[in-house]
Amino acid sequence: MTSTAEIPPSPAGAADPAPLAHVASIAAAAAMGGFLFGYDSSVINGAVEAIRHRYDVGSAVLAQVIAIALIGCAVGAATAGRIADRIGRIRCMQIAAVLFTVSAVGSALPFALWDLALWRVIGGIAIGMASVIGPAYIAEVSPPAYRGRLGSFQQAAIVVGIAISQLVNWGLLNAAGGDQRGRLMGLEAWQVMLGVMVVPAVLYGLLSFAIPESPRYLISIGRHEEAHRVLGEIEGRGTDLQARVTEIETAARGEERPTFEDLLGGGFFFKPIVWIGIGLSVFQQFVGINVAFYYSSTLWQSVGVDPADSFFYSFTTSIINIVGTVIAMLLVDRIGRRPLAVVGSAGMAAALALEAWAFSARSATGELPAAQGWIALIAAHAFVLFFALSWGVVVWVMLGEMFPNRIRAAALGVAASAQWIANWTITASFPSLSDRNLSGTYIVYALFAVLSIPFVLKFVQETKGRRLEDMG
Repeated sequence: MTSTAEIPPSPAGAADPAPLAHVASIAAAAAMGGFLFGYDSSVINGAVEAIRHRYDVGSAVLAQVIAIALIGCAVGAATAGRIADRIGRIRCMQIAAVLFTVSAVGSALPFALWDLALWRVIGGIAIGMASVIGPAYIAEVSPPAYRGRLGSFQQAAIVVGIAISQLVNWGLLNAAGGDQRGRLMGLEAWQVMLGVMVVPAVLYGLLSFAIPESPRYLISIGRHEEAHRVLGEIEGRGTDLQARVTEIETAARGEERPTFEDLLGGGFFFKPIVWIGIGLSVFQQFVGINVAFYYSSTLWQSVGVDPADSFFYSFTTSIINIVGTVIAMLLVDRIGRRPLAVVGSAGMAAALALEAWAFSARSATGELPAAQGWIALIAAHAFVLFFALSWGVVVWVMLGEMFPNRIRAAALGVAASAQWIANWTITASFPSLSDRNLSGTYIVYALFAVLSIPFVLKFVQETKGRRLEDMG
């Protein structure tokens, strides 16, 4: 082995370009959990109306079946940090892959509404675990100079998963003659939509065997030689590897695995940094982004768009989501996290206000005049674009890097759990709220977009280019 004394250390925050492709491939494999996160979260969009008619349920019950997966997400997010700290990041990914697979098979073959809800809860647990372990793992294997862009792989995978789910739904709907309950492969089309997820779920499990364990986890359990090897793979020859091992070990010295009590303090139950993470998570959801991915087909049908076109608009929204995410990936390490968040909040507020105005023109039969219909459609796409180029990426990047090493996994779990609870609140309430006042519902979302601006400016610190060991 080459002596580390012969290798000049790289400047703080710099990264040897040689292993960057290797690290990117590791991050991409880990982000497969994000793909499943996006796919499983939004594939239900194509099944909403079919489930309503198959089981003859109203909006309130339907909303609970759609939203109940988010309870599982909260449980998965709350427990993933402890699981990852006890048995490792890779084992946590493998557990999530198994749960994704079981959920896909069960959701495709439900006996009744209650067991469909059960399979969705199991899938939700997997999503919650993936939402925590993906950002944490990617942050821990990424060189500081590239951590923002590599961290954004998680959100990129989420939006690709959303887009692929909508494309698959659209293709299956057309194959079934435009009927969500049309027969395909011996099942109704909506069942096939939910079952297709078994393919990426199995792939995620296989990929988890091909990537290394986090060096920070290895150091925490005393496997220093293996950590040294992994650091060499991901940080390159320009890094003093022994110094990096010592730096990480020093940051963790004297620390035990984090417990829930470690997150407490500061006079307001949680430490301030944990509250900031919770705030980022809640604002990300309270702007109503997941309404666009869970209910868009139903929403467009409710204002007079035919089913085939509504599925197509859901797909085009997903493409805009990908475009915005690519923009964020290019900018997050150049201009920083906070500026992107502020710009995105302003753009979302304007787009949501425009949607609210357009929906206010809905007639007694539920349809929109042609002009307002086009304005609503354009504003909906603009809203998704501004979300994707800002909060969609920034929140996941910051949650993966903003917490001190000692509490990172546990604090990320709490913040992600809060995110799923907020997501459930929006998802479960939207059908009833929109039945009462669709325009007013979008005004509420716009107000939260406005309120997120002073929150970011006052409480959120920039993390661009900082080492994880410097957070705190």
